[in-house]
Amino acid sequence: MKKIFLIFSFCLALFADDATTTIVNQGVSLPKIVVQDASNLSDVNLQNQFFKLMVGDLKVGATFEVDSSYYQSSYDGDYTTNLASTPALIVRYEVSGSKNSSMSLKTKVLNATNGSVVYESKFDMQDGNKFPFLAHRVVAEIVKSLGYSDVDWMNKMILFSRYTSAKTSEILIADYTLTYQKSVVNGGLNIFPKWAGAAQEAFYYTTYINGNIPTIYKYNLSNGGKSQIFTGRGMTIASDVSLDGSKLLITDAPEEQADIFIYDMRSRSKTKVTNYPGIDVNGNFVDNDSRVVFVSDRLGYPNIFAQDIGSGNVEQMVFHGKNNNSISTNGSYIVYSSRESNGEFNIYMISTQTDYIRQLTAGGKNMFPRFSSDGGSIIYIKDSGYQSAVGIIRVNENRSFQFPLKIGKIQSLDW
Repeated sequence: MKKIFLIFSFCLALFADDATTTIVNQGVSLPKIVVQDASNLSDVNLQNQFFKLMVGDLKVGATFEVDSSYYQSSYDGDYTTNLASTPALIVRYEVSGSKNSSMSLKTKVLNATNGSVVYESKFDMQDGNKFPFLAHRVVAEIVKSLGYSDVDWMNKMILFSRYTSAKTSEILIADYTLTYQKSVVNGGLNIFPKWAGAAQEAFYYTTYINGNIPTIYKYNLSNGGKSQIFTGRGMTIASDVSLDGSKLLITDAPEEQADIFIYDMRSRSKTKVTNYPGIDVNGNFVDNDSRVVFVSDRLGYPNIFAQDIGSGNVEQMVFHGKNNNSISTNGSYIVYSSRESNGEFNIYMISTQTDYIRQLTAGGKNMFPRFSSDGGSIIYIKDSGYQSAVGIIRVNENRSFQFPLKIGKIQSLDW
């Protein structure tokens, strides 16, 4: 059990509750935009939530300077209606329906200087409980239609495991703000969920059969079905999936010490990648699936290494800090959490192709980073001691946002 605990400690970070939304590194001047609500919902709380989502999404898009004040207007009202400032653009929307039915959203963007309509569309959603995705979808379309940086990652779901009691956890799906949450796997200890592909139709996770046999399952979101994939020993985890979805990187300990294996979903066979009499965990594909980066205690403390698939040559990737862990990859880039000399944890990004290194956070405990599908954003958990938050880093825009975390204790997450 001691060895399993050591491996487990390498693989995760624990977090808890509450924070307020903040923005740092605001950068250059951006076009000012106001949001006008033309809705008339019977559920006032839902109407307020939706407005906050629209404003929040526009802020996180990092394209506009967004006025947070609440403005109302009729949908077809004059462009000078209810303006307390002089913005460049007006986003006006009308949402209808309820959480218990379908919902519709019509929206348009007006030029605030002459009232011309520069964008207009309508969206429908069958399940009103998923209303945050309605806001995310329209904002992503607005940003794209106006020619700014793509933020389609807003439409992606977050996958996470949270503890519900001792040795018990559930797996949930959520939108990136955690406003929408749905439990999909519960009962027993269900940990380390990992999306099976970019389509987010299925995911892998580890559970324990008979209380002590770690087993990887694949869960199908469309029908709720699950299939057993792999039974291992010690801490058994599916940490990454190849680009074509045919191979998994698995941490397993058949000989007591954890190593990284490639598991072929077609042949149902595994191939050993690392071979070290210590702890190798958290393998991630990098460089078009030709290499594997992982966390190892080869230096006497957790650090990041890379190894070509089929080769025994191991390369040290990080040369600072005494506790570098919790990695994620996208293309040739790696993000990881590093423990500083003052006890804080910060997130860094490096490239496998150059000596590039960039610090992405400053201060506090910033852990468990995960790349968005396009690599332009990173989600992470920020723990400030007395409160915690989910953070979003917009890498190219040099901006960071934090959202309240009111979901208990997160064991791990994927995006």
